Amino acid sequence: MGVYTSRNRTDAAPKREAEPNAEFFVRIAGPFWDQVRDVINEWWSHLPAQAQPSLRSRLLDRNSDTNVFSALWELYLHEMLLGSGCTVEIEQQRGTRGKNPDFLVTRDGQQFVVEAIWTAQRLGDTGPKSLPPQLTDAIDRVPSPNFLLSYKLDSAGSGTPPQKRLKTGLTRWLASLDPDQVIAQYECKFPLPRHTWQEAGWCLTFEAFPRSPGRRGDPTSRAIGIHPAVWVDDESDRVLDAVRKKGGKYGDLALPFIVAVGHAALFPEIEDTENALYGTSIEYASARTPTLARQPDGYWTATYDHAHSRVGGVLILDNPAPWTWTKNTPVLWQSPDPNSLPAPVLPAWATAQLVEAQVEHRLAACPIHTALGLPEHWPTGDAFPRRH
Repeated sequence: MGVYTSRNRTDAAPKREAEPNAEFFVRIAGPFWDQVRDVINEWWSHLPAQAQPSLRSRLLDRNSDTNVFSALWELYLHEMLLGSGCTVEIEQQRGTRGKNPDFLVTRDGQQFVVEAIWTAQRLGDTGPKSLPPQLTDAIDRVPSPNFLLSYKLDSAGSGTPPQKRLKTGLTRWLASLDPDQVIAQYECKFPLPRHTWQEAGWCLTFEAFPRSPGRRGDPTSRAIGIHPAVWVDDESDRVLDAVRKKGGKYGDLALPFIVAVGHAALFPEIEDTENALYGTSIEYASARTPTLARQPDGYWTATYDHAHSRVGGVLILDNPAPWTWTKNTPVLWQSPDPNSLPAPVLPAWATAQLVEAQVEHRLAACPIHTALGLPEHWPTGDAFPRRH
């Protein structure tokens, strides 16, 4: 038994807005996604038998995308540790609080603990003025072989908007537009065509962007090209909150302790992580040269909580997902606290270290795909090949 069963899959459409990620991974057809399912099945088989049912259940959880991606993150970590020459025990009781961290790891006779946490980007379009997922999917299915749509929600009604009339109006409007003419007018500084739809308290404004000539003609193409999004959180705050949550969970472990953060973010910035862990950088002007310092607002540089020395390192991977596993390198951010037990560095990890007020970065000794046992360019092929 594996996580995903072999069967004849025919639906190769991209993920729908209302579709849970668990359902998408089960449903999506194509060689690219067959590779993903095969590797997940193989890695899952490497888990101890007692850990397999729980992780399989989370991977197939249609009620929680967080469960799915946090399970994938733990699966990745487990396989990466095995491929780095470690032996891994799962949820062994450790620490003065009698709890069970995710991984007790042994390498070259040295033991250390790894605790995983997956944290997702929070977007402003999840608030009260967001479109219902079913409505987004309905707009995406509007035949639009020659244009991509952007939309703006001007007002939201109290009930579900009537999809049929919305789709009929959009279809008629798009069919009336000539993409070449729109391009010629746009080059002469005319605005892009707009269409406003109002009904039952709902008001949406659409803009039509002509597809390039080589991308036209497919009536099954997704109509929406641009979704509105407004950031509502600070990246450094999310990293800091994640490490705080896990860092004090187990009390004194008497072993090097690594918090592994799966950092899902559209635009991850190294500076945000530096600020979260080492404190916000500030520059003092002087007569000769500027002096760089750190404010006491980082996880390890804060003066109010010496218990943070229990965490010897924070391992961060940006956007962990099957399609990035062989592309993005984990970075171990090392504790500057002299009371911390130093976290070991595996060959596939890059490192960051605070030296005085500067952060020094070092590249990994070997590429991550070797630790995962995967080809460098994996998965191969197109995730969503264009249909002709």
